[in-house]
Amino acid sequence: MGIMGRFNVQRSGFKVGMAGIPATSAVFLRITTMPRLITLLICTALLSPLAAHSAFAQAQTAQPAPTLKVGDVLPQLEGDFLTGRDALLPDAAKGKVALVMLGFTYGSRVSVEAWSEWFKKSFGGRGAVTFFEVPMIGGFGRLGRWFIDSGMRKGTPKTLHENVITVYGGTGDWKTRVGFSNRFEDDTYLVLLDRDGTIRWLQHSPFDDATARALGEAIGSLTGSSF
Repeated sequence: MGIMGRFNVQRSGFKVGMAGIPATSAVFLRITTMPRLITLLICTALLSPLAAHSAFAQAQTAQPAPTLKVGDVLPQLEGDFLTGRDALLPDAAKGKVALVMLGFTYGSRVSVEAWSEWFKKSFGGRGAVTFFEVPMIGGFGRLGRWFIDSGMRKGTPKTLHENVITVYGGTGDWKTRVGFSNRFEDDTYLVLLDRDGTIRWLQHSPFDDATARALGEAIGSLTGSSF
């Protein structure tokens, strides 16, 4: 089972999962005690107006994020490794060819898992390459951050904890950057970086053999090895 395939976690009375479905919550919680429910509702009621006002203010002043293209240096993508350390791309991949796999919806976990397994099978023994699974969690998902990260840590081998970067917030800009479309919301958005953090290949797709061959050839050309 892949890393993002383990987003759905049931533990201590909480059920958490990633869902990027419209502007509502990216995470659903089933809370079995009334005090917890009351606390969540109070926090949501207090935070929602502030978040909405902040988002509106930023929308009035912020410039739209440019769409990425081959030859661009990847903009800084900040998040957290499952180890708890701060994560920053492309810095975390410096010196290696890196495949960055972004998922924006709960449904995308299926394709991200498939791409991750393909990559590990095809390139896992090569020290010159690495990969990062990046669940992009927006909306009220941030309220369930501790439970989501805790669940993923428990379901992911420790050796892969620094191959997963959780990102909470800023998903709108990244959707623009990678050309996200609601029609293909459950695709994996794939970004291949060279050793200097420059984008050398871009695509969004569920896993399929034709795309995998093209990606494998691109990785091979950057590493000087055959695919």
